[in-house]
Amino acid sequence: MTSTAGEAGQDKPTKISFIYSNPPDPAAFEAAYPEQLALARKLPGLTRLQTSKVWPKEDGSPTPAYRLLDLYFADYAAASAAAGAAGPLVGATLEHATGGVVIAFAEVLEDA
Repeated sequence: MTSTAGEAGQDKPTKISFIYSNPPDPAAFEAAYPEQLALARKLPGLTRLQTSKVWPKEDGSPTPAYRLLDLYFADYAAASAAAGAAGPLVGATLEHATGGVVIAFAEVLEDA
């Protein structure tokens, strides 16, 4: 989960986003999700955790994602340090995110 950012912007607030695809068994995912949140809360330097669930589409068709987990850090270095300690979280995520997951580092540009 670690990558290198350019020098410009490394001092900006950073988040690590987990974008979970639709699991084949939502009940099993939901049963395991609290473990992932507990592991995320243990990451060093975490300043904020936000979790959300994608609203179902009115026509019943699959949504582009199932859940989102955003982990906020003071800067890129803090997020990178947390990523280095995130082995248990990533392991639990890969085990339970049976629909797939995308993990991305992002610079927080605006926080209203």
